This record gives sequence, structure tokens and C-alpha cells, in this order.
Amino acid sequence: EWFEVEVSRGGEVHHMEFERGKTIQKLHVIGKAKGTGTLITFMPDTEIFRETIEFKADRISQRLRELAFLNSGLEIIFRDERQADAKPEVFYYKDGTEEFVKQLNKSKTPLHPKPIAFRKETKEKNDDKDIEVHCEIVLQYNDSYQEQIFTFANNINTHEGGTHLIGFKAALTRTLNDYARKN
Repeated sequence: EWFEVEVSRGGEVHHMEFERGKTIQKLHVIGKAKGTGTLITFMPDTEIFRETIEFKADRISQRLRELAFLNSGLEIIFRDERQADAKPEVFYYKDGTEEFVKQLNKSKTPLHPKPIAFRKETKEKNDDKDIEVHCEIVLQYNDSYQEQIFTFANNINTHEGGTHLIGFKAALTRTLNDYARKN
């Protein structure tokens, strides 16, 4: 039904409002900002969400935790305001995906203490537009026999894999085999 956004950036707080998909208040400055961040508040539209507008706090919490892992240094605060005494959940992971991998291995015995991490950022041109490409790979072997692989593209879990996973597995296997042959 309505949607409001406040963005703190460049020393100013910017505000914008929408109702039923239409701009009600254009982007304007409403004050001075001490830091940076974004606050979004909204009421779902029952004309669009006809079956239910009931939110599942545990599902939202899980997704926000995932986003905080994937975006190192990003702090996300979630408060379920349906409960008067609910304490806000804070999701913040300085080392992002490395902390995610450590958490996945918490109940296992890692074969090396620190996860192996690779990061690469590049800028490419596509149709005369600059596109930033960020690639991050974090892995840690453990004592279990079952592999656990999570892949993401654009912060979305690609749980069925894809060409990025196929290419990674082939490159990793080839690299480990070449190393083993030479050493």
C-alpha cells in the first residue's frame, strides 16, 4: 500500500515515498546524516498479495543473515515489529563468506584451520556500460565425506548450480591433479 525509503549518504538524509506503485513524494533532503545507510519501511498491498501478507520472520532472518555473509562489512538490522518486546537481530560479518564457511564447518573437523579464499574484482564494458564483476571463492576441507557447496550469483543462491559451478569444479579438479602429478 505504501513504501518509504530514507538514504543517508554524503552527510544528508534523503527521503522518498510511494503509494500503490506511484511516487507520492519525490526524493528530497530531510536532514543531516551522521553516517551512511538505508531504512526501508512499507505496508504490503492486499490487492497484489491476495492470499496472505503474513511474513515469516525466521525466513526473513535467514535471508538477511545470508546477505550479510555475502556482503562483508554490511550491517543489517531486522526488527519484527509485530512483537512489542522483540529485540532487533543484527547481522554483521566483517569477513563475510569466510565466516559463513567457518559456521558451516562448526560441527566438523576442518583439515586446515583457515579457509582458503580468493577474491577478484574487475570492471568490464558491456554495451558501452561499465559493469563491476566481483568473484569470491572460499573453501575449507573437513573430515566429512559429503561435499557442501553453495553458489550465489547477484546475491541469489543458485542452489541448482550452473555453469559457474561446473567451471569451478573442473578448474579445481584440474589444478589439484596437476599439483599432485608434479609433486
